[in-house]
Amino acid sequence: MNRKLRVRQAQTVLPFGVGAVFDIQGESFVATGIGDWPRLRQAVASPRLAARLGVSGFFAAPATLNDRFDRADAPGAPYIRFPSWLFCGACRRMVRRRITDEKPGEPPTCSSCTPKRRLAPMRFVQICAAGHLGDVDWWFWAHARLDTAQRQSCGSREQLRFRVSDRATGLEALSVSCAAPGCGARRDLLDILGTHGMRCSGRNPWQRVSEAVDCVKPVQVVQRTAGNLYYPVVHSALSLPETDLPTAGGEELAGRVRDSDYWVPLCKATGVRAETLRDMIKEDTGAEDTLLDALLSEETGTGTAAHPDGTHLASGASGASAAGSDLRREEWAALTAAEPLTTREFSVRGSGLGLDGETTEPWAGLHRRMGRVVLADRLREVRALSGFSRVSPDAAIVPADTSRRLRWLPAVEVFGEGILLTLDPAALTAWEQQPAVRSRVAGLRADLDRSFQNDRLQVLTGPELAPRFVMLHTLAHLLVRQLSFESGYTTASLRERVYARPEHDQYGILVYTAAGDAEGTLGGLVQQGEPPRLAETLLRMAEAAAWCSADPLCSEHTGQGFGNLNRAACHACALLPETSCETGNTLLDRALVVGGGGAPGFLEPIVAAARAAAAQE
Repeated sequence: MNRKLRVRQAQTVLPFGVGAVFDIQGESFVATGIGDWPRLRQAVASPRLAARLGVSGFFAAPATLNDRFDRADAPGAPYIRFPSWLFCGACRRMVRRRITDEKPGEPPTCSSCTPKRRLAPMRFVQICAAGHLGDVDWWFWAHARLDTAQRQSCGSREQLRFRVSDRATGLEALSVSCAAPGCGARRDLLDILGTHGMRCSGRNPWQRVSEAVDCVKPVQVVQRTAGNLYYPVVHSALSLPETDLPTAGGEELAGRVRDSDYWVPLCKATGVRAETLRDMIKEDTGAEDTLLDALLSEETGTGTAAHPDGTHLASGASGASAAGSDLRREEWAALTAAEPLTTREFSVRGSGLGLDGETTEPWAGLHRRMGRVVLADRLREVRALSGFSRVSPDAAIVPADTSRRLRWLPAVEVFGEGILLTLDPAALTAWEQQPAVRSRVAGLRADLDRSFQNDRLQVLTGPELAPRFVMLHTLAHLLVRQLSFESGYTTASLRERVYARPEHDQYGILVYTAAGDAEGTLGGLVQQGEPPRLAETLLRMAEAAAWCSADPLCSEHTGQGFGNLNRAACHACALLPETSCETGNTLLDRALVVGGGGAPGFLEPIVAAARAAAAQE
């Protein structure tokens, strides 16, 4: 019985990167550390991201050549069977499968049944906050309620049975028993989830016994597909045209920056103090952020010392927290440049809504609130995995290279297209200065300050959560959902990048299709950004967002979602697949876009005008 198991190259970073459990065709595997990767791998170029993360470069797993490339010695991202405890659905016998038992191309089968039956993996595993993963000690579980003498009298640790009772339901119907002669120990799985005093192995399944450490973290038993089993730390960057610093007057300006009294403190500062020193130098010398970033990179060797911002889906890794500020500022500058540079990997052009000279509502109001539209015909994004955590996102980070000998990270490059939508800066500033708006965001900011995700999200929002970030973030979600209807792309194929830092003069969102296959490069999204399609899409989006099937409960909610980090946002109106959102579906409030809860929405006049126009027809 031969079978071929496949994982796409892009999936080796997310969602089945190092440390992730991967279910396929009734079998379960875990991705090993990059120290076990083959030498035959593809280089992925991204100098900006490599400099920010302080690594030598990135590599992708070898791509499959054809459908017959499934050989035991073929190079590829390695996965090993996990959990190693399997059971037979016919005789209920439990077997511990070892690497030496594996036969290429053949699934594990029960040796006691005729005809042979395929073995299924046990559905429960154990994890700890130090990032370790292991099998549940099923022998201990079955014998846990016996005294020490009775346990020692059991003559075998391998004669276990995984049984199902037809007299109960749920986990109570499942039990593990010992079939050793004279033992008969048995315990159901009613209270299997949680902590039970089991010991942590101090390692992950792909690590050797010699690599184990003494771990005192409490062990938690969870399902192998549980959400808290794996929190990847993924960083991303767009490939931008390489530009040199201006030479005419550039050296003189750089000299003034270095001679500034604030330059040395800036090179050593972090956090809000670094941003303050940057602003003081910019005011004194007239230097731009791009020049400061380049000089800091030259001075510090990494360019990250003074920029405490974040990267896509970063989960608090210290090396990542300083990366995104430079990357996002550079991306925003490249996307909004008056005369953008075009390369094979980066091609953008200006566009608009096609509403110039429009005097009728709601089109005139929409034109007043929107800014430039930039269409990206070609984008390249590099996504790199630096590590992962278990139990909670703020737990200890396990590096992708568990041996800690390598200086490169696993990554994948994806190509796509996108639409950059900006708002009118004057209208946006006037809206977010309204007391009702600031009061509503203040409550969300207070919940964020109390959340364990504060550090992770602050690298995206900045030191203070601004109303424009919540509104633009929600607008991006609503636009993605509407574009999935208009363009035919699935919501999981579309992604967002929010540029909403007021201290960096950002006021836009990028919706793009950087998918790992041809679907992201078909041109359909850019076509939807052409006038007048985008204006019509925005109007339909605003009208649809004004009503949710969960209203009035959704619109009047004072805190929903994990940690109460959302307001008027639920699965029926604003949430997206986790891979499409930068913040994990947090910091969303539909009321700030279309109004509600006593707060004026940025597009609320558009919705009112559209309803009035429809009533007159």
